[in-house]
Amino acid sequence: MARYSDEEIRQMSKITCKIAADYLGVSPMAVSFGMREEKLPIGFVVHNKDRYTDSWSYNIVPERLIAYNHGKIAEQTEQIEEYDEYLVTRMVEKVTAYEKQFTVEFKSGVSIVIKCSI
Repeated sequence: MARYSDEEIRQMSKITCKIAADYLGVSPMAVSFGMREEKLPIGFVVHNKDRYTDSWSYNIVPERLIAYNHGKIAEQTEQIEEYDEYLVTRMVEKVTAYEKQFTVEFKSGVSIVIKCSI
């Protein structure tokens, strides 16, 4: 089990559940389950459902992971409701607007489609 420093975490372009688990001293399953259940506020989770597959993508924010590890945040008690420039520039690669939907492409490689009903 590798142990990462705060600075090493800050320098990573993508933090996996395994890396976060090693940093926190827990199992990767504890990280993924904690994030899915909104009990581990170190980033956000996207549930990818389509016709043939059902998977989860994890976007772990380095500064939130570090803050959680140092006891600065206990748990996320409410949804993020305001625009955060830092999160957007750190995580989003591209947003494409279509007539009835948006596609958001994250730097991690995950894409989500947001359908609009007008």
